[in-house]
Amino acid sequence: MNKQELDNEFTQDAFTDCHHLCLIYDNEEQRREIVTRYLAAGLMRGEIVRYFADTTDPDDIRAWLSEMGLVPRDDDSFRIIKAESAYCPSGSFVPQQVIDNAVARYAMAREAGYSGSRACGEMAWALKGIPGSDRLLEYEVGLNLVHDDFPRVGMCQYDARLFDGAMLFKVLQVHPYMIAQGQIVRNPFYVKPEEFMAKLRENT
Repeated sequence: MNKQELDNEFTQDAFTDCHHLCLIYDNEEQRREIVTRYLAAGLMRGEIVRYFADTTDPDDIRAWLSEMGLVPRDDDSFRIIKAESAYCPSGSFVPQQVIDNAVARYAMAREAGYSGSRACGEMAWALKGIPGSDRLLEYEVGLNLVHDDFPRVGMCQYDARLFDGAMLFKVLQVHPYMIAQGQIVRNPFYVKPEEFMAKLRENT
């Protein structure tokens, strides 16, 4: 698959928009294909790319990219980080702290001359009982409130075999975009942050 084909499938308008999207999956082969193309598109665009791994072995991720003929440079442009370290650097999950770290990454990438920022996180860490993990939806909503014009895209992976249906529906409501048939599309289930948080408070 060449660069143009990747661009047509993932964030063709990345330089005029910023995407926060979710991938809800129940098939590992399908997930691998989507994630690999997503990461490859970022590397080929000259973006700074971060992968926050929970259940996937980092060597497998690198092997997926290698099969596409991509070997990430041995520099800061591509890093695979343990999800718990990325989302819970202090041992607990503090949504604003993680959001602030993302904004700092945008500033660093802009200063370093990258064309954009791309992140991909496996969200199963939130099921491990880590203090603060019950605030996951607060974090997802907070990402939609970041006002930064640096081109960026983030994809949150949710395994439908691990998360229950009620949670997955809420996940859909806090992501403006979703992956459908291998492409990024506007999410018809998305609820504006203020409205979603009001409903969330009513139910707690």
